[in-house]
Amino acid sequence: MKYLDTDDLISEKHKTLNKIIRRNDKLEEAKKLFLEIHAALHMSAVSGGEANEIDVLFSDLTPREFKVVPSPEDETIAWAVWHLARIEDMVMNILVNHSQQMFNDEWNKRMNTAFTDTGVEMTGDEIIKLSNEINVNELLAYRNAVGQRTREIIAELTAQDMKRAVLPEKLSQIRSERGTCEKSEWLLEYWGSKDIAGLLLMPPTRHLMMHLNDCIKWKQKVRNERKRQHNGYL
Repeated sequence: MKYLDTDDLISEKHKTLNKIIRRNDKLEEAKKLFLEIHAALHMSAVSGGEANEIDVLFSDLTPREFKVVPSPEDETIAWAVWHLARIEDMVMNILVNHSQQMFNDEWNKRMNTAFTDTGVEMTGDEIIKLSNEINVNELLAYRNAVGQRTREIIAELTAQDMKRAVLPEKLSQIRSERGTCEKSEWLLEYWGSKDIAGLLLMPPTRHLMMHLNDCIKWKQKVRNERKRQHNGYL
């Protein structure tokens, strides 16, 4: 698999989006471009498009590959998927759309985890606990549902919305719903410094690219290690 940030098409589209996203006369073009980038960073079921690199990434992963830590400086693929889905859910639904996040008691039970926050600032032991206990099929289903909701929200945004500031009470909502922990409070300050266009340029686009590249790297690491063991090098 190729790394997503070396995909010229995605990178160039994101650069263009950055240039036009706050222009009133470019609203529909910006929304279309966002949806194209977003579709490339989610499984094809989210957009209804053709099979893509994200399908390839996740389709043949074993439960162990989701949960293993490839090296001491890495996290797990399960953690990355959780982290991406939780942030996209809260940013798009609470901060952008002023509605309720999709994550609720039902999703919590389905995914079989006691965690509720974004995963930022988790300790190594917490990452391993999350990864070992979570139902990865339901985790992927949750991420797909979040991605589909994002696309619905984008369709309704106006040019005025793009320049709208993040409301402090919506940041407080994330805090009260345990979307952050004490150590990750800095996230609220970061999000609070953005307008809606600024949010769209990071959590549901560039941020996905960064961590999905990690997943591609970790998958390769795990499989290379297993291949070396199989061939008797270790």
